[in-house]
Amino acid sequence: MPSNFDIAFEKLIGLEGGYNNDADDPGGETKYGISKRSYPHVNIATLTKDQAKEIYRKDWWTDKYDQIDPGVAWRLFLFSVNMGENRAVKLLQEALNEMGNALEVDGEWGIKTTAALRKAEPGILVDKLRLQAIGYYIELTDEKERLREFFRGWIKRARL
Repeated sequence: MPSNFDIAFEKLIGLEGGYNNDADDPGGETKYGISKRSYPHVNIATLTKDQAKEIYRKDWWTDKYDQIDPGVAWRLFLFSVNMGENRAVKLLQEALNEMGNALEVDGEWGIKTTAALRKAEPGILVDKLRLQAIGYYIELTDEKERLREFFRGWIKRARL
């Protein structure tokens, strides 16, 4: 039976696709969502799917994702990869606050965030995470006009 990580990785790879070298993409040269900007020591052009999977497991997946609802874990993984772990945790904290918590939105997944997450109804939390992500993408593209070409794809991703 596949693990939460295996399922999340296959979903992610379906979105990230293969090799790309778009000059307007902040990541630059990219394959399977692994960018040269973030991984300058990796030969992106020859990167295999198995190598990408190990990078994602080591650098983007956290053991905390194995202990929470798979749907919530998938979205946190997806948003971490796309906007960074700190921003994804901030989205989580903001979503949990909308559900009646009083968390500091600091991007640190501590005891209070864990406690609030355990009490949250996963389906509602997923919807709140989607809305938080959409709001973030709107702010980002308002601030950085050059990123507007990625907006539709990001919104599609947030709605998954």
